[in-house]
Amino acid sequence: MDYIVNTLDNLIHQSAFFNLEVGNYIMIAVACVFLYLAIRKEYEPLLLVPIAFGMLLVNLYPDIILSAAESSSGTDGLLYFFYKLDEWSILPSLIFLGVGAMTDFGPLIANPKSFILGAAAQFGIYIAYFLAIFMGFNDKAAAAISIIGGADGPTSIFLAGKLKQTELMGPIAVAAYSYMSLVPIIQPPIMKLLTTEKERKIKMEQLRPVSKLEKILFPIVVTIVVVLILPTTAPLVGMLMLGNLFRESGVVKQLTETASNALMYIVVILLGTSVGATTSAEAFLNLDTIKIVILGLVAFAFGTAAGVIIGKVMCKLTGGKINPLIGSAGVSAVPMAARVSQKVGAEADPTNFLLMHAMGPNVAGVIGTAVAAGTFMAIFGI
Repeated sequence: MDYIVNTLDNLIHQSAFFNLEVGNYIMIAVACVFLYLAIRKEYEPLLLVPIAFGMLLVNLYPDIILSAAESSSGTDGLLYFFYKLDEWSILPSLIFLGVGAMTDFGPLIANPKSFILGAAAQFGIYIAYFLAIFMGFNDKAAAAISIIGGADGPTSIFLAGKLKQTELMGPIAVAAYSYMSLVPIIQPPIMKLLTTEKERKIKMEQLRPVSKLEKILFPIVVTIVVVLILPTTAPLVGMLMLGNLFRESGVVKQLTETASNALMYIVVILLGTSVGATTSAEAFLNLDTIKIVILGLVAFAFGTAAGVIIGKVMCKLTGGKINPLIGSAGVSAVPMAARVSQKVGAEADPTNFLLMHAMGPNVAGVIGTAVAAGTFMAIFGI
């Protein structure tokens, strides 16, 4: 009888009910909200579903992401191995490979002025950097946090790992991916506030055709130029351009399909789940996390606003040939930000088609955010 009682007692006390704290239940509720937004509202489900489920798992069973030295079971948790791939910058670089293989750089090649809009949208990163220092973060932590302003989850994870800010990687990554998912909600009010209805109705001329040779040379030339100037950007820019070269060369269709489909989705599962699993109650429910979320929103808002404002300037200089709305696509959320530019423009004039024009700044923003990350690494001698 004692054996039965002891066995039942052990089973009961091994259950999560006896091991979780109030904070864990709060994070479980947050995970459920994220799952609702992903499944019911379809806010970037490819990102939010694995992130939310990783959040759910780690707050039900914290050992799932701990190393053997930290774990009560004395063994490495499953998601510990996934997380190490984030920490070593492997998964963010593979994400860029997939993005390059999926993305047409033609609009950027056809309209090089898009680089200006992509650069302008990085303004929020530098605003967030100085604000983070003002709010008490050290310079490396501030740099890692500031990349959220580019709405680029992989680059945020990459820089946090390179700058050894692993304790902040969870909140930074979740904030970055959350704002990427909420682009359709956050950006339109800012875009409408800074533009007139007349500006939103501007129709842009059709982009010139881009030759196959131009598309093949572009990733090669960009890689050479950017990596010569900032060698530390090679993992991100190099993988982005390699993926695009797969796509445009036309001779490695199997590699293009693998990079843009199977590999991309495998990496998203591993990266999303491991990012979500960094959000244990102990690591996430603190003042620093609140600051990071606020700084990320400020950075993203300033980046969007800067892109639109420079778009307005270019509109004036070109005699009304550029719709300022495409400037908001200069943040790195590809192709979500470009779709938002299209949506807001179509609301003003249903016959207006801005998507391809917005893809130019959108792609430029991806390169710009990687360059910003490389600049920070160069500053800190990484």
